[in-house]
Amino acid sequence: MSTAAGATTLATRRSSRLVAWVRSWRAGLVPYDEVADEVALDEEHLVADAPGAWTDVSLREGLTAFSKLTPDQIRLVLPAPGDPRGLPGPGEFTGAALIAGEAVIAGDLGLIPEVRTHTSGSGVTFETVLWRCYALPTGASPPPVPVTVAEAESELNLLLAEATNTLARLDIAQWRPELAGALAAIRKPDSANELPPGFDPRARRLFARANVLDRVLALADEVAPGGAVNGFEAQARDAALRPLAAACRGALVAACNAPLI
Repeated sequence: MSTAAGATTLATRRSSRLVAWVRSWRAGLVPYDEVADEVALDEEHLVADAPGAWTDVSLREGLTAFSKLTPDQIRLVLPAPGDPRGLPGPGEFTGAALIAGEAVIAGDLGLIPEVRTHTSGSGVTFETVLWRCYALPTGASPPPVPVTVAEAESELNLLLAEATNTLARLDIAQWRPELAGALAAIRKPDSANELPPGFDPRARRLFARANVLDRVLALADEVAPGGAVNGFEAQARDAALRPLAAACRGALVAACNAPLI
């Protein structure tokens, strides 16, 4: 597997992991002691501006901000420019969430992950993740009517079929051959267990599929469309990917915010 292709299997949106594991914890399905490790994996995670804290704290300490919330009060939002679904009204949190492209809403608190790059004295570069907390505005708009897992799955399937046909006509694999294998993996995802206990099989399947696709689209967006040799084809590529990306975000949100069993 090439480095680029391998990248599609490495990074899951951090907000989706936080929401899924914290919701499972608040439902009494996983112990508190496991949540921070499952969210952070091999990264160092800190929390800034946590309620009652005067300095940055570890993710484990920061989880106490969720200790009085029910699972339904914790939800994932994956906004994009022109698509602010799930966000409260205008404010500092909404602006930061649109820039980050992901956020967590937990009662009257919002959290956004910031990735920070550091260089050690020996020249080694490493990253840390800082979850910045925001007090949500008083009277923030209520959450939107949730899209069901079935509805999100249907939309994703439809748009994936349409986009695949369009990209095949444009010979998209010519400019990024690694994507052909990654797209094939979407049909048989092997990550159905990435969600913690409490999520039903359909939500798990949707999350696994959308999670792979989300990373494929991120990879595709990192490079110029070399296979699209003229402006018309470049526009066609973008037109095919844009609604698919929106459906993918919707699928991840529906899966992570789904009712627990």
